[in-house]
Amino acid sequence: MARADSVGAAPDTTDAPDATAQVLARAAVNAMEAVGGYAGGVYLRSPTTGLLLMAVFTGLPLQLFRPWWRMQVNRPYPVAEAYRSGQAVHLPDAESAMSRFPQLAAGLPFPFGSLHEPVTAGTERFGVLLVLREATPGIPVGTADRERLRLAAEQLATELTALSAAGAPVVWEGHPVGVPAPPPETGAEGARRAADRLAQAVSLDRQGRIGYLNTAAETLLGLGGPQLHGRLLWEALPWLGHPAYEDHFRAGFMSGEHVHFAARRGPQAPGEWVSVDLYPAPDGVTLTLGTSAKPSYAPTIQAGRSPAGNADTAADTEAAAEAGGDVFADLDASADEASALYRPVALAIALTEAVTARQVSAVVTQELLPAFGGRQLAIYLLDERHLYLAWETGFPRGFLNRFDGVSLDVRLPGVETLTTGRPMFFESMQHLAAAYPGIPLDADVGARAFLPLIASGRPVGSCILGFDSPRGFSAEERTVLTALAGLIAQALARARRYDSEAALARGLQSALLPHRLPVREHVDTVGRYLPGTQGMEVGGDWYDVVETGAGLLALVIGDVQGHGVAAAATMGQLRSAVRAFALSGSTPEQVVSGTNQLLIDLDPGQFASCCYMSLDPESGCVMAARAGHPQPLLRHPDGRTEVLDLAGGVVLGIDPEASYPVTELRLTVGSVLALYTDGLVEKPGIDIDVGVERLRRALAAARPSPLTETADRLISEAGSTADRPDDIALLLASRTD
Repeated sequence: MARADSVGAAPDTTDAPDATAQVLARAAVNAMEAVGGYAGGVYLRSPTTGLLLMAVFTGLPLQLFRPWWRMQVNRPYPVAEAYRSGQAVHLPDAESAMSRFPQLAAGLPFPFGSLHEPVTAGTERFGVLLVLREATPGIPVGTADRERLRLAAEQLATELTALSAAGAPVVWEGHPVGVPAPPPETGAEGARRAADRLAQAVSLDRQGRIGYLNTAAETLLGLGGPQLHGRLLWEALPWLGHPAYEDHFRAGFMSGEHVHFAARRGPQAPGEWVSVDLYPAPDGVTLTLGTSAKPSYAPTIQAGRSPAGNADTAADTEAAAEAGGDVFADLDASADEASALYRPVALAIALTEAVTARQVSAVVTQELLPAFGGRQLAIYLLDERHLYLAWETGFPRGFLNRFDGVSLDVRLPGVETLTTGRPMFFESMQHLAAAYPGIPLDADVGARAFLPLIASGRPVGSCILGFDSPRGFSAEERTVLTALAGLIAQALARARRYDSEAALARGLQSALLPHRLPVREHVDTVGRYLPGTQGMEVGGDWYDVVETGAGLLALVIGDVQGHGVAAAATMGQLRSAVRAFALSGSTPEQVVSGTNQLLIDLDPGQFASCCYMSLDPESGCVMAARAGHPQPLLRHPDGRTEVLDLAGGVVLGIDPEASYPVTELRLTVGSVLALYTDGLVEKPGIDIDVGVERLRRALAAARPSPLTETADRLISEAGSTADRPDDIALLLASRTD
């Protein structure tokens, strides 16, 4: 199916499942009307596991919401949370959105409310019903509206269940379908009359389609009404579909306030600049256009303000349009400003990869400060009702130390922003000194922003941004900075959990791996373990050597999927299970099959690979069973080294009926057997066979004794790698006289 790559590109819906689309469209419109919304839609699960797709949308231009057409269910957005949890998410205003879902607020920094209701039937999860409506600051969503939306979702679930039973698809593929919203009671005539009163005006419905344009607009554009009527604005006038303008149109359609910006005409009038004003109304948006020469400066662009002030009446609107007709910004300057105001996307992506408090602070320094022209940053973290300095850059040496460790009852802006939950902006140092007389200042000039770091309603700390010169903070900048503070708080809270979980995982790993291996005649064994250097660092790799009751020696190596506490805990359970089966005298096939069944019964949502070998030290006879694990290596006494070809079955934890055939081989005196996990041979972007061959050559070149030196040599290259995503386990066994 074709993609829509710009605002003006209409989605391809030719292969949309008609019956399902009709049910969804009806549900979206009914839900929107039931709770007084101005837009609504439905997300359905897709054939791709973990991915929701917007299926239908009504009430606003569909093209403006392209960044949210696809939604991973593990993302921190209300739609994803409603689907994951099966619980409704109600956000009455921007403040609630910023505190719970800062990514959403950062991408849509406008005053609006949103309601998200999961669509479920028993254990079947279809998707999420969404409604956007006017914000109700400080007033939670009422019980009646909650119940109406719940009933709408139940009705939709019933209809989808019936469609599924009839064989119709209830998953979604491709682009969403835009559904025409019913006209408001006032109809479109009001917008037409308003357009007639304004110079060069075009009226748009709530979907962004052109309903009417006056004669002055026709003359300016060089196009007649019949050529434009009923078409999407961005299809009819593609030059207005530049990505730099998307946020302005979103503001115009969602904020309910006047928006002003400048745009450059397309190929019909190259180099011509046009001032664009958007005046929202209940039944649509009136767009006015004006022309002038390119200016030498770029005015601040923000929703709710224009060069002529607010326009509340028809006369004021006309005056505002006339006064604003000579104000322009360079297209590149507009794009740069939009990039600065909406830098949260880059910041959010970078924050997802930061796992320590220091990494989070470094990301903020690199991404947030440049976007807003800041030069100083300080981050304080809350611990036992005191704030402690975690990171600072740019402030005078030692200045912040006097505030390190302050309690929450001290009157300082960095404290009060957290205790009140409100950001504080001081446009000059004089304003800061007047608000907090007596506190030492780090500079005579400049501006400061104090942001609360609150994640999921829990205080984390506070953030201070410093600017070298006095400056104002527009409404959009304040909204975006507050939302970004929520992103930072979530990342810092995650970093703290990482520190705690990493310590616990390291303790588990250390306790569960063998501290020494048994000493037996005719065989030497050596084990090595290296944690990864990325993410949680500790994984589920393990090795073990078990003396069985039959006088045999069990050599075991395994790798549990994933990292962290869960992987380490599962590893401990599997290691204990293998030891128990081995000590009971079970055959290799029984050990691996029994461990597979145990992992399935535990159902931890994980799987593991394993290689189990039963060695007779006296004869050198080896019986081996393998479950999805890399093939061991065997170095013969003459130095010839081969990759063994052991028969095997699927990894543990997948198939309760899986079988694990046994391979017999012999370990001669002077030979070395090497069992390892894939972290030793696998590198991103390189075929694993290349790594196996590299390990084979290293084993062939190594001295066969002492075995400890051989182990150190095989693992040394991996140990010196700073960027190692996986942990490593290595077990060597050598037959001696």
